[in-house]
Amino acid sequence: MAPPNRSLDRNIRFSDERDPDAILGGLVQNGSVTEMNFLSMLNIVLITTSPIRVYAKATGTPVLQADAPLQLGDYIIACNDQIHVSNEIWLHRVISYSVSGRDDSFRNGIRARDGKCVISGIKNMSTAGNWTAFEAAHIFPLELENLWIEFNYGRWVDDIDHDAGISKINSCQNGILLQSTVHREFDQYLLSVNPDDNYRITVFGVDNFGIDGRVLDPVCRNPEDPHRVSDQLLRWHFRQSVLANVRGAGEPIFEHDFPPGTDMMKEIREGPYAQERFERELAARFRETEGKEEGCPTKEFLMASWGNGNGPKSNILS
Repeated sequence: MAPPNRSLDRNIRFSDERDPDAILGGLVQNGSVTEMNFLSMLNIVLITTSPIRVYAKATGTPVLQADAPLQLGDYIIACNDQIHVSNEIWLHRVISYSVSGRDDSFRNGIRARDGKCVISGIKNMSTAGNWTAFEAAHIFPLELENLWIEFNYGRWVDDIDHDAGISKINSCQNGILLQSTVHREFDQYLLSVNPDDNYRITVFGVDNFGIDGRVLDPVCRNPEDPHRVSDQLLRWHFRQSVLANVRGAGEPIFEHDFPPGTDMMKEIREGPYAQERFERELAARFRETEGKEEGCPTKEFLMASWGNGNGPKSNILS
């Protein structure tokens, strides 16, 4: 089954003045996106060598660097030079039931610091340590730790020493506490936080939970807290969300709810980003099973299953 198409819910679209019928991208405006936000997003997804001018297709009204809400409709991008759509890499994530990984200190630290879903504002009222509805979410995905190391994203974390024996990817500065439903949307880049817009939350899909336009709760970003969330990592996630939702037709939204007996490997193999998804699933699952009892599937077994089409079912990998 084809993954959901992010572009179908769009009520904002934009195109090049030279070819106004060819849509370059768009977004879902739930109310929080301002004209200034829109221009900032265009600077992420479009490449030009000269300044752009943006105006409403129907009225010719220019889009300005203003805090006014962006009106619904189609927009034209004008430029003295060619306009190209960026080919910047978008990094999809493994959508797992729990992505806190095996590091208890990350989960416990995020719970202690936040105590609530910092996006919805819903508090955990349990006095019995029941965190069932809440999950500690990594901002930069745990399964991409090789890229974290390669591009030195750890430079954005300053609450863990290099010699502490703990990967900086598990720093509390790379995490926030979310309700499980919000966590799904965060991992799919369907919502994000813009630290350069007063930590405003943008919902890039349909706003089912009334979150769009809220502000990230201050509890996780107290400047006096050495474990405060990293602005640079939030900025990274927001940029990835813009690439996923605003550029072209948007990136695929991957299924996460696999019924028992589903051939998950087949679903991955026949879908978009097949090889990358498989490798990241492997990385995530081996992180979860590392150090557990004997009998867990080996990397060689899973690689062979991938190749011969007899991949493990969802009860093994989910």
